[in-house]
Amino acid sequence: MTAHARGVYKQGASDIRFDWGLEGAGVISSGAGIVVVVDVLSFTTTLSVAMDYGVDVYPYRLRDASAAAFAASKHAILAVGRSEAGASGVSLSPASVRASASGAGPLAKSRRLVLPSPNGSAISKAMAEQGAVVLGASLRNAAAVAAWIDKNRQGQSVAIIASGERWPGDLLRPAIEDMWGAGAVIAELQSFRKITCSPEASAAAAAYLHVKGTLLESLQQCASGRELIEDGHGNEIEVAAEARSSMVVPVLRGEAFTAA
Repeated sequence: MTAHARGVYKQGASDIRFDWGLEGAGVISSGAGIVVVVDVLSFTTTLSVAMDYGVDVYPYRLRDASAAAFAASKHAILAVGRSEAGASGVSLSPASVRASASGAGPLAKSRRLVLPSPNGSAISKAMAEQGAVVLGASLRNAAAVAAWIDKNRQGQSVAIIASGERWPGDLLRPAIEDMWGAGAVIAELQSFRKITCSPEASAAAAAYLHVKGTLLESLQQCASGRELIEDGHGNEIEVAAEARSSMVVPVLRGEAFTAA
């Protein structure tokens, strides 16, 4: 019998669990009533910005023809690729969503957004299909998410997932910014009351506390941040670094994230 089959990776003795990607989510979510998905650059940061403006967000696994058809069926705006969106379109960029939702852009009228992402969206959808309560967390709303969990957990275990990115070949690339975002939620939970955290969850909280005072600089210098800067999207990082700026808690109800 493999270690996976014995369940040693489930972190089941702990109130708060932490792991990476879709596979990790599938393992540690077993028996957990709440799953928190973290994808700082950029799915859950963009999600939190959309929620601030009252926009409901439909996570979608792929950005393809089926996503366009799905968006049309929901009378929603489809977030396209950053290069396709240009200066005025809506993409996975939180800056583009803020500009569209706060001004006279299409999101200001529609208030519905389909947000494709192979990481954060895919994990959110998969966890909801398993029956978990799924929350979206970023550095912007980690404190609000933690407060909601503290109030509503009722003894349930919580699985916190760092979405990560993908290497060529679709292999998981652990992305440190997602560990920081997950750690922010965990550190906030620890501030409310005594809870049992797995060693993995405790490590994520420690990683966040290490960069808490230098979030913008750390996000700019990590691999994902440097990639965004090199591609001309460095302005997104400033939005991701807006710690404790959002009090909205996105909950995936049916097909869409709405405010708790």
